[in-house]
Amino acid sequence: MNDHKFAFIICTNDDLLLEECIHYINHLTVPPGYELDLLTIADAPCITAGYNEGMTASDARYKIYLHQDVFLLNRNILSDLLAIFASDPRIGLIGMVGYDRVSPDGIMWHVPRSGNLYTRKDASRYPDPASYRFSIHRDGYRPVAEVDGFFMATCVDLPWDTDVLKGWDFYDAFQSIRFLQSGYKAVVPVQNHPWCLHDDNKFLNLSDYNTYRKLFLKIHADILGKDWAEVLCTQSEERKDT
Repeated sequence: MNDHKFAFIICTNDDLLLEECIHYINHLTVPPGYELDLLTIADAPCITAGYNEGMTASDARYKIYLHQDVFLLNRNILSDLLAIFASDPRIGLIGMVGYDRVSPDGIMWHVPRSGNLYTRKDASRYPDPASYRFSIHRDGYRPVAEVDGFFMATCVDLPWDTDVLKGWDFYDAFQSIRFLQSGYKAVVPVQNHPWCLHDDNKFLNLSDYNTYRKLFLKIHADILGKDWAEVLCTQSEERKDT
């Protein structure tokens, strides 16, 4: 594992979106002594398979799983991620938007949200890049139960569940819980200005979405409604008893 390397892992089926996504990546400030890798997986059979392919192909310790329609506005995001990971060795997953507890119905946005994000129709004016100044001591971060899948940064490799998840939905919820139940925290930085723009078209295949939502409710019935600490502590107590 290369402790001084970042890898962006992107599943793609749209060359135009990918080109713009990479344009923003190419304008990031890379911390001194670190290198950057980019792995794009075209036409993956499912997102978990694509992410596993990228994960195993890279020796980077820090991996950022990114949607092709996400554009990074905070040019210092790599240094900011490093500061968060270094602040607590139990932090394994960082998102830009997260949810304080596991929703009883499985739908993330039905519970209180943390973090920040620009959307494609956002009326706000983006500030000058120089104003994106994050301080871990001043701004900090919040632990969450789940992070939204448009941006998921990790410092440890945990396999994505291809046995259960064979589509493009609920991978973020399942993977967030996998991190917590493996003893790692998931957090979201406080962002005075959103670090990302998500240019999604809001299309949702409700048939597939509900299929995986029902699977999530069945598999994780014991943690529904719980906050991040309860999910993390439940597994910790189980480990003590074994």
